[in-house]
Amino acid sequence: MPHIHSISSYKPPYSYSQKDAALLLKNLFTDHYTDLDRMLKVFENGEIESRQFCVPMEWFEHPHDLEERNRLYIELATSYGTLAVDACLNNSNFLKKPIHPSEIDGIFFISSSGFSTPSIDARITNQLPFSDYVKRIPIWGLGCAGGASGLSRAFEFCLAYPKAKVLVLCVELCSLTFQPNDYTKSNLIGASLFADGVACALVCGDEVEVSSSEPRPSFVATASKIMDNSEDVMGWNMKNDGLHVVFSKSIPSIIEKWLEPFVTEFLNEYQFSAEQIDHFIAHPGGKKVLAAYEKALGFDSTQTDISREVLKHNGNMSSPTVLYVLEEFMKQKKSVGDIGLLTALGPGFSGELVLLKWT
Repeated sequence: MPHIHSISSYKPPYSYSQKDAALLLKNLFTDHYTDLDRMLKVFENGEIESRQFCVPMEWFEHPHDLEERNRLYIELATSYGTLAVDACLNNSNFLKKPIHPSEIDGIFFISSSGFSTPSIDARITNQLPFSDYVKRIPIWGLGCAGGASGLSRAFEFCLAYPKAKVLVLCVELCSLTFQPNDYTKSNLIGASLFADGVACALVCGDEVEVSSSEPRPSFVATASKIMDNSEDVMGWNMKNDGLHVVFSKSIPSIIEKWLEPFVTEFLNEYQFSAEQIDHFIAHPGGKKVLAAYEKALGFDSTQTDISREVLKHNGNMSSPTVLYVLEEFMKQKKSVGDIGLLTALGPGFSGELVLLKWT
């Protein structure tokens, strides 16, 4: 089966504590909530300590139109994405020798926080010496599910083309979507969670020889599922000044009721049970989301420790976040035969599952 041979993450340059972010929101929203101090406790209770942004804190204090936001998105997504690709192809933690960009057959570019035509992957091919014949597959709108979905689509590509080397590049600059004049609870909660991040994974088909120093996760199977009539659970509202976050308070309860049968049916189809999962590679959508995962699947809290650590130091970066978690798992020594379940949920409302085996 195709393998994930290398992975890298890139943290944007401006790092701020949750206290910094809460103070900013307090200054911006103080005249629009009678119980703002109580509302701002979401910053304290979310188990996030720091996050990275692509712009300095003072940027958030002023309105910005969609044109300005998107210009920054194109410029920075191209720059950061180039750095992440280069780091992935030269990552000595996972590769005994670098992979040249010209060897890459396809790029799956995943993003939901900005717009670009030509897409960002096309712009990156002008920054690094890719082949003129590289296949580009930009995917927009999957939100937090994007990283897991990108891995699934790369797996299917490499099944069809077993000699292929492909990249899954996730770039989200959620900070550029923040609306200082949107006083809804969704915007406040989103401001307490979301951050910026970039991650890139190298997926190779069965007939590719890549020198790796340790066992690497190979794909066993994947599954996708969408919930009927759930468009309002999470996503964006498109307005003249940009993207406004939609974030339902029902997400944790949805996970508990909807995720467990999805996972159980998936694992049963491939003769596995939840008890056989050695590594739970979960997208940490937030503290309550991780708790809902544990309750729905009967997992011990230790199985979400790495996801919690990623959330603690990075916040929810949307699509790249699960790749940050996977990178931490891949840095640890694993035994041949270990089983991992990678999962993420996103707009739709939808879920993506990836069953992995270290080989």
